[in-house]
Amino acid sequence: MKGVNVMNTKKTLQIIAAATVTALALAGCGGSADTVSSSASDSSGTGGETAEIRFSWWGGDSRHEATEKAIAAFEAKYPNIKVEAEYGAWNGWEQKQSLNLSGGNGADVMQINWGWLDSYGQGGNAFIDLNEYSDELDLSQFPQESLDSCTINGKLMAVPVSLTGRLFYWNKTTFDEVGCQIPFDRESLLAAGAAFKAYDEDAYPLVLQAYDRMIFMVYYLESVYNKPWVEDGQLQYTKEEIAEGMEFMNQLEDAHVIPTLAVLDGDMSDSIDKNAKWINGKYAGIYTWDSSAKKMSDALEESVDKPGQEMVMGDFIQFGDYNGGFTKIAQAFAIPSTCKYPREAAMLIDFLLNDPEGVEICGTERGIPCSMAAVKLLDEKNIGDELAKESNEAVISHCKFSIDSKFENPDLQANPDGVYYKVFGKLSAREKEPAEAAAELIKGVNECLGN
Repeated sequence: MKGVNVMNTKKTLQIIAAATVTALALAGCGGSADTVSSSASDSSGTGGETAEIRFSWWGGDSRHEATEKAIAAFEAKYPNIKVEAEYGAWNGWEQKQSLNLSGGNGADVMQINWGWLDSYGQGGNAFIDLNEYSDELDLSQFPQESLDSCTINGKLMAVPVSLTGRLFYWNKTTFDEVGCQIPFDRESLLAAGAAFKAYDEDAYPLVLQAYDRMIFMVYYLESVYNKPWVEDGQLQYTKEEIAEGMEFMNQLEDAHVIPTLAVLDGDMSDSIDKNAKWINGKYAGIYTWDSSAKKMSDALEESVDKPGQEMVMGDFIQFGDYNGGFTKIAQAFAIPSTCKYPREAAMLIDFLLNDPEGVEICGTERGIPCSMAAVKLLDEKNIGDELAKESNEAVISHCKFSIDSKFENPDLQANPDGVYYKVFGKLSAREKEPAEAAAELIKGVNECLGN
């Protein structure tokens, strides 16, 4: 293996979540996932020719390490297949991969976000139909609803890896030092801002980057109004309701709950897990994907200046009478149509998601798997990060909404030119009033939706 660190519909997802819970329950008593998939041939079938394929993904250091070990095991099992690894942090990753795809230079196996199928799928032509490689990739291990979510014009463009949602994680060590209770509602969150400011002007109970603020605001609005952000291609919130969410974001900055985006820019860090203020406990909370929990915890555990810190999962903060937050397919694996060795690429995906050896090595580095075979194995052998398991269970239980296919469209999400980054950047800098920011956000979202 060669490693190249190139950058060191609502109902459907609820059904997928239910299927994941069912698979976990069946793991201890048999069920449809009684045996781990072994459909892929033990021979690469290259006729002695060495097949060289590229595999790209993003993530934290622990995901990189586990995936490289899995690749080495795959190469040992299939000596005629060589895999070149390309990986890095999330920041800027999508932009680079979109250029690779448009230029016909995408890796042979790509870890993708679910929204990429809409943004870069070219109506089902950008990626290979994985149904054609069901002999190499055991698709029977995945809930049909999850496969349907990755299907465009009858073609299975990707296979889902896991289901995810966002939760609050807190540095209990710092909260104990400040003498402040971990937030659980609006009042306790604002009180934490005051306590942290009194303790240390540079310390904050929560940190949110620009895109985090968009997701956090939607969580807030869903908690208050009990309706999805977008449904049937239509934005469900009024300008006045969104302006209320923008005002709340300003209140969080003014109350010292979150640092301004200018302060974050001054930290000179691409991601929060690499930010010295997170690593050393100055930023004591984050609202992030359950699949990212381990890398955030690892960053604290590896702190040299402040060893012994403890990160805990918090309650879903209650801003209203309803449960806010959404779930989505965390990642998926896809094979671009330019792949020279699609059969071997499919074999690699099957090894990572279904094969006992690959599953055991990767554990829960990409979240709790959608593959029933993988869930059964991890449960039987008690493999995987316990925080990831607890977090995923909490997300599936709490979150009743699902992400719309355009939410992560690059016209909205891209850093720094996407609508989210521009709107929340201007709001944080006080260049836009909440009502103006709401109007700009609505305009950008509706343009993306085609309205």
